[in-house]
Amino acid sequence: MSSKLILFKLNTKMSNHLQWMIVRNRSSFLVKKRNINKPFSLDPLNMKKIHSPRYSGTIQKNAIMIEPHSSKKGVELIYKKKRFQKRPVKTLERVPLTKNARRTMGVIKKFVKKNKYRKDLKMLALRRASAILKSQRPVVPKKKTSFKKKPE
Repeated sequence: MSSKLILFKLNTKMSNHLQWMIVRNRSSFLVKKRNINKPFSLDPLNMKKIHSPRYSGTIQKNAIMIEPHSSKKGVELIYKKKRFQKRPVKTLERVPLTKNARRTMGVIKKFVKKNKYRKDLKMLALRRASAILKSQRPVVPKKKTSFKKKPE
């Protein structure tokens, strides 16, 4: 069975718990390393990149992700649409947020609150957006100041 077909079947009528029991040891996004207790996840809708049912975007009905915009100015808000749960191709929506940082943070907050989306992911999304926006700022070198001695 192909991975797209499995994802389609997982998103139709099963509970999240049952989907997690199927996917937890066989996910293609699962990354295990030696001497690391918690496995990582490369799931594109996993905000923390930790392999757990809470953050796994493939099994949740509502998932949200913040990524850098392709123009390297601003971020993209990616979320699952509730309307297209049974159509995996149409389920993801990308919203570019390329204005200033304050406006971007406000849009993310309002999106989570207005749509009654996952409140537990709100602060994670804000932190991720903040880190991405901070990394996109130009680095200004500090000027070296020389102190002149007063003549005595």
